[in-house]
Amino acid sequence: MKTLIVYATHHGCTRTCAEKIKSALPGGADTVQLKEAGGIALEGYNAVAIGGSIHAGRIQGSVKKFCSHHEDILLKKKIGLFICCMEEGDKAKKEFDDAFPKTLREHASARGIFGGAFDFDRMNFLEKAIVKKVAGVNKSVHKISDQAVSEFIEKMKT
Repeated sequence: MKTLIVYATHHGCTRTCAEKIKSALPGGADTVQLKEAGGIALEGYNAVAIGGSIHAGRIQGSVKKFCSHHEDILLKKKIGLFICCMEEGDKAKKEFDDAFPKTLREHASARGIFGGAFDFDRMNFLEKAIVKKVAGVNKSVHKISDQAVSEFIEKMKT
């Protein structure tokens, strides 16, 4: 089974998760960062994993656009949906639900909320100031759940 992993990332957290997924899937997988992609051909892929990071409660517009543009094709394939976010519990679930159309969420074989990161080395001055004020964090924090990523991978495999 050939899998395509499409994602959007701002500071690299989602790219890290996409690469973890890619390295664990049998049969080969390709990764495409939506920001760097031109047209994406979904033919030739049995499965598609779609992910993005949450900033100020929203996923990147490129992820939403990809989902809406390819929804008909995606509903005919095995799909997995994932987000990287710093929220937990009900807030994280709401961010996940807001990130993807209901039709794709209901169709998805795998759903993942992986945690996230505040990477101060990759943030500009304004981003650091916002994170300090809103989240009360003043240094880099990385909270990716390897267990959540592993569970997502297992669901994509079956």
